[in-house]
Amino acid sequence: MSILAVSNTTFAQQQDHLAAQIRAGNIVVPRGHGSSQIGLAAGQELNAPDALWDFDPSALTLTVSAGTPRDTIETLLRDQGQCLAFEPPHMQGLLGQSKVGNNAGTIGGMVATNASGPRRVAVGACRDFCLGVAYVDGLGRLIKNGGRVMKNVTGLDLVKLMAGSHGTLGLITEVSLKTQPIPEMTATLTIENLNEVDAVTAMSAALGTPFSVTGAAHVRADRHGAFARTLIRIEGFESSVSYRIEALQNALERFGHSTVEWDQTANADIWRAIRDVDRFHAMTGDVWRVSVKPSDAPKLVEAVQPLDVIYDWGGGRLWLLTQPNTDVRAQMTAGHATLVRASDATKQALGVFHPENALVAKISAGLREKFDPMQKFNRGMMS
Repeated sequence: MSILAVSNTTFAQQQDHLAAQIRAGNIVVPRGHGSSQIGLAAGQELNAPDALWDFDPSALTLTVSAGTPRDTIETLLRDQGQCLAFEPPHMQGLLGQSKVGNNAGTIGGMVATNASGPRRVAVGACRDFCLGVAYVDGLGRLIKNGGRVMKNVTGLDLVKLMAGSHGTLGLITEVSLKTQPIPEMTATLTIENLNEVDAVTAMSAALGTPFSVTGAAHVRADRHGAFARTLIRIEGFESSVSYRIEALQNALERFGHSTVEWDQTANADIWRAIRDVDRFHAMTGDVWRVSVKPSDAPKLVEAVQPLDVIYDWGGGRLWLLTQPNTDVRAQMTAGHATLVRASDATKQALGVFHPENALVAKISAGLREKFDPMQKFNRGMMS
């Protein structure tokens, strides 16, 4: 049985109102609570419809309006023993923003930025859980693509295209998502005092085992005296987790002594801190999010000399805290880097998003021309 909120009539009226505003010709900035927006854009702020959802726990599917607070949906799912498996990060703390009420952002912002946390190494990104989307394009037309079941899209899969578009192709009004049961048990294996090269090697080894690792991260020693820690997470049914943790300890024995955290609250705190980059919240400096081949990560970190670093996704994602105005991209030969937190002046000088190569830039420009020919949405954000 579905769990519903707000009438479809009300939601349709909200969508029609937004479409009319876009047809009026204004330059607009799609915005929820602003906790996902890192690019620079100016214009009339438009908020997507909120407080509508249709959740069928038995089918593990959720259709929700884009303006609905993520806290609301995460609570709804948790009450049914389910979750968004891709662990979308809550970015407002990193960006120095206070919550709006009790809200940590909206579903639309989550999808627009393809927000994905530590479990991405095992289950995929936000876009992999998107089944359907509705949005208003640059001509003020309401477009729908996909639905609430898998394999429901013919032609161009607009659902995947809108996820990660940062609101530059249209105003998302509704999304359909896959949900998953909350794991029965979580355990985190910790190895202390590895150097960063060995830590990446250990994480790669763990991810290469058949033990279904769902998180692999490394943090440096901190200012409070905690040692450097390499963290490996395993989740699932209790008996399975116990067996796999013991087997993983044996497989990683060559990297040194390991301990296991079994307390479920402590495990949740460990991985929430990695997910939300808690370590950098109270620290001064620019913050970069870098995607790089794990084996190249320690060399890049050595070249950049950041104030601090968090290795996630087995080293495939780096969070770098740097001195203001540091150009991380100048040290890179592969991968891409996004300037998540910095002054507007630094963002204008260095660019928020990694420059696209000529072919990708041509494709991107062509897509924006089709979806938003008059460049009404987030004008200048991706430049």
